[in-house]
Amino acid sequence: MKILLTGGTGFIGSRLVKHLQFSHELTVLSRNPIKAYQKLGHNLLAIPSLDALDNLDEYDAVINLAGEPIANKRWSEPQKKRICDSRWQLTEQLSEKFANSSHPPHTFISGSAIGYYGEQGQQAVDEASIIEDDSFPHTVCKTWEQTALKAASENTRVCLLRTGIVIGIEGGALAKMLPAFRLGLGGPIAGGQQQMSWIHISDMVDAIIFLLNNKECQGAYNLTAPNPVSNHEFSVALAKQLKRPCVLRTPAWLLNTALGDMATLITGGQKVLPKRLGNEGFNFRYKDLSHAFKEILLRS
Repeated sequence: MKILLTGGTGFIGSRLVKHLQFSHELTVLSRNPIKAYQKLGHNLLAIPSLDALDNLDEYDAVINLAGEPIANKRWSEPQKKRICDSRWQLTEQLSEKFANSSHPPHTFISGSAIGYYGEQGQQAVDEASIIEDDSFPHTVCKTWEQTALKAASENTRVCLLRTGIVIGIEGGALAKMLPAFRLGLGGPIAGGQQQMSWIHISDMVDAIIFLLNNKECQGAYNLTAPNPVSNHEFSVALAKQLKRPCVLRTPAWLLNTALGDMATLITGGQKVLPKRLGNEGFNFRYKDLSHAFKEILLRS
């Protein structure tokens, strides 16, 4: 299969490349092709811009994982614009190229996130849940998904990846948390009851490949493990695996002061269930958080 991949040098994308590059023909979109080759190897083609492509006729599938990290910087108005533009504009370009193709790729897998669900407290949600929310994460994800769905046609199916907290040693939230927890300085945040819908990086990659290979799959999918946990449970499990105490607590007011509106990503939460993946036959390797931490940290 010939695949165009955006976001290939990121945390998820680089792991995905390792699984696809020897069984498929990969083209990776990267603003710096030299760095892409250095990170990913030379068993692929790196291109700096979609401008090099008039259409997508030569590709069988497109996987779109690109986007400015939503939790790396305080949400100033310029940063919000960067977050939106990096998702919406590239996805719009891709959808336009699908429309301009005589023989468009049969599959478009495009990123989204569980921020789509807003803050739902302890209420469990799945892909069938009706969401009315005006938060920034929901707005980002809703528009991102609507833009990707423009590529859908009788020739092209679109799968939307509503991704949870991806845990792995190479990046993501866990990599940021580990230094404090290894020093015994980690602990719950705010009340600790906010729900964390997580997924092991290996299951994340396996789920993308599952959607790529199953032609009947289309629409939104929650990429989260079947057993979400509270922030308190997440913190205790991580500290236990590291054999460190878990007594320090970060108060909500401190995060609100330091991060502003972005603090809601940490103090809020969603209890998201991967109902459609389960119904369509996907098997998670890591359903239990302790099992996931053990596997990740044994390799670190």
